[in-house]
Amino acid sequence: MLTLYVKDGCPYCAAAKKHYTEEGREFVEKNVHSTPGALDEMKKVSGGRMAVPVIVDGDEVTVGFGGS
Repeated sequence: MLTLYVKDGCPYCAAAKKHYTEEGREFVEKNVHSTPGALDEMKKVSGGRMAVPVIVDGDEVTVGFGGS
């Protein structure tokens, strides 16, 4: 299961959600502005990076989304 850390109005976040939805991948979406604790979680898994989206797939963490 993927976890996507996102924020409203982010085109890269929207592209990531669309990509994984089209692939049929299930994911948990955590909005860093409206989900309690999500910002702190995101900073922890991303090594303090503040860019979104942060995509967590098992042990793999990706900051940003370029599409596929």
